[in-house]
Amino acid sequence: MGKLILASASPRRVELLKTLGLDFISVKPEVEEKLLPDETARHAAERLARLKADSIQRDNASLIIAADTVVLCQGQILGKPEDAAQARDMLTLLSGRSHEVITSVCLKNHLDFYDVQSEITTVYFRKLTKAEIMGYIATGEPFDKAGGYGIQGKGSILVNHIEGCFFNIVGLPLGRLYAMLKKQGVEVLGV
Repeated sequence: MGKLILASASPRRVELLKTLGLDFISVKPEVEEKLLPDETARHAAERLARLKADSIQRDNASLIIAADTVVLCQGQILGKPEDAAQARDMLTLLSGRSHEVITSVCLKNHLDFYDVQSEITTVYFRKLTKAEIMGYIATGEPFDKAGGYGIQGKGSILVNHIEGCFFNIVGLPLGRLYAMLKKQGVEVLGV
């Protein structure tokens, strides 16, 4: 197997992939992350992950790993907030409710074979005060994260509990990725 390419500029995805001890390069995909009309959250994440993989120029010996994460709450798909007002609206919606974090992972090999799979984790937020929401927004954490929060940072205090894969919420479901890589002949544990 040739080099691995992570189609992401996300520092969180880079760090998560490093934990597997793989040799890879990170390349920022050039994809406009827009939702299509009447698109489901899972379909959007899968489509965007595949588009990210397709946007990367590669040689014939590489395997591209791409991912996209969306948050679904009360039937609304939440991407990354564009400003403080949108972050406030998202966090207000999430307050005291459960929501789903959907991360779709796309592997594209040198034969242009795609393996696209999704992981879904349910996250339960505690009831937040307006002051807590505004204080969290002031940290700057919400602005490059789907749903407007990062569970690996100060956003962890917004969460009551989760059901499912923690790493999925951060942006790369490592257990699922491991199984996908293994099918492509990438050894992580030497087996």
